[in-house]
Amino acid sequence: MTEQHTILLIGESNVGKTHYGAQFLKRLMAKACALKMHGAPTNLEAFTTALGCLTEGMSTDHTPASSYVESVWPIQDDSGRLAELVWPDYGGEQVRNLVTDRRIPAAWRERVLNATDWVVLIRLHSLRSEEDLFSRPLQSFATSKTQSEPAAFEPSDQARMIELFQMLLYLAQTSLESPLSKPRLTILLSCWDEIQTTELPPDLLAARLPMLWSFVRSNWISPSVIGLSALEKALSKTVPDVDYAMRGPEDFGYVILPNGERSNDITLPIQQLMTGAA
Repeated sequence: MTEQHTILLIGESNVGKTHYGAQFLKRLMAKACALKMHGAPTNLEAFTTALGCLTEGMSTDHTPASSYVESVWPIQDDSGRLAELVWPDYGGEQVRNLVTDRRIPAAWRERVLNATDWVVLIRLHSLRSEEDLFSRPLQSFATSKTQSEPAAFEPSDQARMIELFQMLLYLAQTSLESPLSKPRLTILLSCWDEIQTTELPPDLLAARLPMLWSFVRSNWISPSVIGLSALEKALSKTVPDVDYAMRGPEDFGYVILPNGERSNDITLPIQQLMTGAA
């Protein structure tokens, strides 16, 4: 019997999750991708609102921090494999607060526990790159003491994301005695167009966030890292992009697969999870 996938998308604020959802939905509506709807999705309001903005050539507002509206899409690939694609339409600040508050809201618990696959969106361009206790040798702190009052400790974005992974793994009741095959993990490096690089996505993640990549490689059998540009270019919230409006949002957006291949089908990361392709 074919496994029923439940694919959970996770991302902090300003990583482009809602824009990706809107573009994904447009691909499904236009039947211009490797997947199709297999039944009625729930709670599409946030994505249809965003899609309306994109159709006019403008970006949409971020999801309010207090919002949590779960959207579940039943999807199917060309081979008949089925999956539930779960978009928790939450303010991305909620993800950051999971680590700060060290509490998992009830709305998250069941979905994390039941998910067979995780898709985590990371926007490299918006992460802080300054060094901290986790990325500098301890000796460097010993030789740089000053008489001034020490600043309050705050972990780097990289360290915070590792802690988020650890919390989710604990919630999913996984054992880390050996690398995981489930939940399968795909990392989407979002807003790829703003990075301006020719590096392969896994190599870029390893270079920019080496500690995070080491953690992921140590704890998953075959994690996948894919570049994602859901919009293909930056859009204004107030000034329409005429070309975007004329051609339609479905004509924009692409993914960069781990081997560097570019595809205009932005649903491929999900389809690959459904097929078990690395």
